Amino acid sequence: MLRVLIPIESAEGETRVAATPETVKKLSSKGFSVFIQKGAGVSAGYLDHKYVEAGAEIFSDITGDSLKNFDLCLCVNSPSNEFLLKLKSGSLIVGLLAPYGNQSLAKSLQKAGLSALSLELLPRISRAQSCDALSSQANVSGYKAVLLGASALDRYFPMLMTAAGTVQPAKVVVLGAGVAGLQAIATAKRLGAVVFVSDIRPEVKEQVESLGARFLDPPDLTEVPSQSGGYAKQVSEDFLLAQREKLSAQLADADVAICTAQVPGKRAPRLIDEDMLDRMRPGSVVVDLAVSQGGNCACTKVGQTLKRNGVTLIGASDLACSIPNHASALYSRNLLSLIDPLVDENKLLLDEEDELVNGALISKDGVIRHTNVFNLGGTN
Repeated sequence: MLRVLIPIESAEGETRVAATPETVKKLSSKGFSVFIQKGAGVSAGYLDHKYVEAGAEIFSDITGDSLKNFDLCLCVNSPSNEFLLKLKSGSLIVGLLAPYGNQSLAKSLQKAGLSALSLELLPRISRAQSCDALSSQANVSGYKAVLLGASALDRYFPMLMTAAGTVQPAKVVVLGAGVAGLQAIATAKRLGAVVFVSDIRPEVKEQVESLGARFLDPPDLTEVPSQSGGYAKQVSEDFLLAQREKLSAQLADADVAICTAQVPGKRAPRLIDEDMLDRMRPGSVVVDLAVSQGGNCACTKVGQTLKRNGVTLIGASDLACSIPNHASALYSRNLLSLIDPLVDENKLLLDEEDELVNGALISKDGVIRHTNVFNLGGTN
């Protein structure tokens, strides 16, 4: 019987967990023996006794050779290097492992002889949709970003008809119409705001307008931005300059800007510079979801809320951690969908010919694959 470990997340501020009682029950029914580290789900609202009722065992000893007993480790973020080195050689770790440029992770996987599936690298194909943790967590972040913006704003979001007169609705500008952006649009509309959306990809206009928002056409240049694997491609500085010029007037009239534009493994594009911030009215708000990748907006800081000439700048990193119960529920289902087809007769089969596995498998028994992701040299 395959033994699965769900550890306590060690990253600072991480409140999510990689399994819920719901997914533990399903894993147990498929023949897995599930072990939950004591207290792993408490910060997400899942207590130990609920896991036990679902069929798991509570595991508290992570010292010595105790971790050598597990075949599979499901996590949200990559555990510490010390933890990885304690795992059994040949075991599999699955999670959002942050592989881009992470040479320390590569060395630990090599030294411990581990296999690893990094969810950031799952191909954007139909079969992978139920496993797409980036999308499920971005959905949570897009929702919460609007709530943060509304809470910090000095105005109402909806239009109100009162005895003292009419209150006009807030104007929200969403930068980026990926999963987080689309959820931000839907949430802002539900709160009654008027929403404008900027994206470098003309093909997302239909999705934006179907949610009731107004699409701001990208700059009319010879460069035609597109997407790769469902994500926007990185564009030139000339294109970004032209885009900022078009955005500047919209932002000057905006109450809230929600920044969601990111390119996997790359620095986030700078969409709002200091001159554009100077034109925003005092009391307006910028929520920057891309802050941990360098930020779409100038002057934002990771995890900080700052004031600049009366404009509130929110560096909104890791927003999924602020809604850990539902974020964990969605994430754990992503993991279940991914590993279920990999098990055959109580064995984990990592078929490198499988497009889904090939894309996400960054290490096979300690042999590093996709070395370019880790910046180790090579081209695979």
